[in-house]
Amino acid sequence: MAMWQGAMDNRGFQQGSFSSFRSSSSDEDLMDIPGTAMDFSMRDDVPPLDREIEEDKSYNGGGIGSSNRIMDFLEEPIPGVGTYDDFNTIDWVREKSRDRDRHREITNKSKESTWALIHSVSDAFSGWLLMLLIGLFSGSLAGLIDISAHWMTDLKEGICTGGFWFNHEHCCWNSENVTFEDTDKCPEWNSWSQLIINTDEGAFAYIVNYFMYVLWALLFAFLAVSLVKVFAPYACGSGIPEIKTILSGFIIRGYLGKWTLVIKTITLVLAVSSGLSLGKEGPLVHVACCCGNILCHRFNKYRKNEAKRREVLSAAAAAGVSVAFGAPIGGVLFSLEEVSYYFPLKTLWRSFFAALVAAFTLRSINPFGNSRLVLFYVEFHTPWHLFELVPFILLGIFGGLWGALFIRTNIAWCRKRKTTQLGKYPVIEVLIVTAITAILAFPNEYTRMSTSELISELFNDCGLLDSSKLCDYENRFNTSKGADLPDRPAGVGVYNAMWQLALALILKIVITIFTFGMKIPSGLFIPSMAVGAIAGRLLGVGMEQLAYYHHDWTIFNSWCSQGADCITPGLYAMVGAAACLGGVTRMTVSLVVIMFELTGGLEYIVPLMAAAMTSKWVADALGREGIYDAHIRLNGYPFLEAKEEFAHKTLAMDVMKPRRNDPLLTVLTQDSMTVEDVETIISETTYSGFPVVVSRESQRLVGFVLRRDLIISIENARKKQDGVVSTSIIYFTEHSPPMPPYTPPTLKLRNILDLSPFTVTDLTPMEIVVDIFRKLGLRQCLVTHNGRLLGIITKKDVLKHIAQMANQDPDSILFN
Repeated sequence: MAMWQGAMDNRGFQQGSFSSFRSSSSDEDLMDIPGTAMDFSMRDDVPPLDREIEEDKSYNGGGIGSSNRIMDFLEEPIPGVGTYDDFNTIDWVREKSRDRDRHREITNKSKESTWALIHSVSDAFSGWLLMLLIGLFSGSLAGLIDISAHWMTDLKEGICTGGFWFNHEHCCWNSENVTFEDTDKCPEWNSWSQLIINTDEGAFAYIVNYFMYVLWALLFAFLAVSLVKVFAPYACGSGIPEIKTILSGFIIRGYLGKWTLVIKTITLVLAVSSGLSLGKEGPLVHVACCCGNILCHRFNKYRKNEAKRREVLSAAAAAGVSVAFGAPIGGVLFSLEEVSYYFPLKTLWRSFFAALVAAFTLRSINPFGNSRLVLFYVEFHTPWHLFELVPFILLGIFGGLWGALFIRTNIAWCRKRKTTQLGKYPVIEVLIVTAITAILAFPNEYTRMSTSELISELFNDCGLLDSSKLCDYENRFNTSKGADLPDRPAGVGVYNAMWQLALALILKIVITIFTFGMKIPSGLFIPSMAVGAIAGRLLGVGMEQLAYYHHDWTIFNSWCSQGADCITPGLYAMVGAAACLGGVTRMTVSLVVIMFELTGGLEYIVPLMAAAMTSKWVADALGREGIYDAHIRLNGYPFLEAKEEFAHKTLAMDVMKPRRNDPLLTVLTQDSMTVEDVETIISETTYSGFPVVVSRESQRLVGFVLRRDLIISIENARKKQDGVVSTSIIYFTEHSPPMPPYTPPTLKLRNILDLSPFTVTDLTPMEIVVDIFRKLGLRQCLVTHNGRLLGIITKKDVLKHIAQMANQDPDSILFN
């Protein structure tokens, strides 16, 4: 990346013909930048057959080297050649080929000396060392974020006089004046009304606490949005749609940089502490990927190869989910199912190791003080019954309906934000939403507490020692019967909690729509789980009371006798949380594993699977896209979804450019164009690459050359090769013919020429073309007829065609 910057910052092209290089690669044009390129322009590219190498030792990567090397200034690699522009897509085939060549070279050298053998071993070990570092950094940052967010969330309600750095729970841990009924009240913890007016009783004290709660929330939100806007605009949002796009090969420079990491970490704490309806789990994936990208720069193997770096980012995403949920296996499956585009077996092992180290690091930090990796770890002891699958499936249906509703409304609101004046005032928008959230949340204790604490409360299986209102049942039993509590009639506290939870459900459903997508770090996992957990707890309590009062009904009498512990409302909350999260994200396997790891209950996998699958079916029936795919399409990222089938009967000739009545395809000839001719084409077009043909008359294809490589090579030749002028002939052939005396030196650029561009015929079905683009990660392919070049299909053309076939606006596939 540093080399790329150097090459870009020192362009100094002759005659001013390249002044528009940085901005000239248009997404709309023929060779659009968001595709993936078959560009074998690097010296480390796919080699010829071994026998050819033996015959000609001068092989140099782009083709067989010429014996006439006088004018071939590219015998030495040029910094910048073969690298990628911002908002460009990598060439997966070339990058993997370069890595194979590098590995082959190291293996061959390791047989020659001990030092080379040591280098080979260190190269093989470097991947595991990098995973270890990513796990350590991700776990440490997650622990720091958890501890800071917990303290700052409690700061809205009061402060610990025994040490301001203690949160509410830690402040009262060592207090000798804590009663069992009020474990959260101790003399060391003072609310703001106690500090300001010396009392915690009465209407005025309530108003003071209310005012301070709203004030702190606005302050935290203002700091978060201001830091994002001023220092790191890429630190906003969840980050998962962009991570998916980057892992598919797209380059967004700075998105995984140092500033983004620092600002995202700080503002994530502020955003979570503000009380907005958002979570830290999605942004933690972004934070972990930032750690992975930054650490990659310490290893040449990953710094110089974009495909290898994306393998590391896939593992980093697994580590991010591992520390977000305390679910290392779920993290690996999340990376495989949801975010990764290319996931070889080696990446699976390394993702597992990175997730393991990250979880171990977080467990060592113990941010919640409960020796668990998450705040809402619970264990259930009562088995579920077959009849309960019916309410579990109902929760799945609710989750699917909620997911589809949320995606449609949130995307509509985000589109309005992008297309109206609303998007120009992100600070005001954040402050308004924060003020509304805080004002509505404070009166209800279930919305006033942090969302993670709310989920923990909803998942909780009530015991004898629980003092929560959700556990305020009437005790009509003999406690000597055993540890398991029978179903009991609900008390006044439970009924009060029910209507408060119903109001909390409405608030969470509505306010999350407007919160996700604002210019602050905002995850969606926790708000979605909260919606489902509230709905599940309400249904669970209803089922529990139904079983208690009507245990003689046919549906209950076979398995639920009076005085037995039949229904676990906390389990319903967990199933509802899984259903709603699945409805929004469309995750299935990874979701079930994450929820299983959260609860430690192997026997509850079937209810979770039933709810997750039902929610996905219902949500898919109402809209095919999950929230992350919908945001990818909204932002116009060039992401070619591998899960969708292309079923239309169109041909390559229907999609390729140029079309009929369009200008002819811009091409370069292999041996008849001058430097000035090429410079003119580059300055007058915005294509990011050009086919090279034998001649304009024959249109026989020779290869493909990238615009960026051309510019850097010509610039370098003018600086380092004497006599290269505008009238110098550019050769892409293996041998340059003898030139008359006194003619300017020729410029040989064969080494930047991709000699094996991917081609299809004009009658190739588009379903095959789309499959090729997906599976090979192509950036473009050339279309031929009887060996003659006809046109070109880029990744952008494929995406536009898919949108057009789906009756969508093809111009929406424009990255902005």
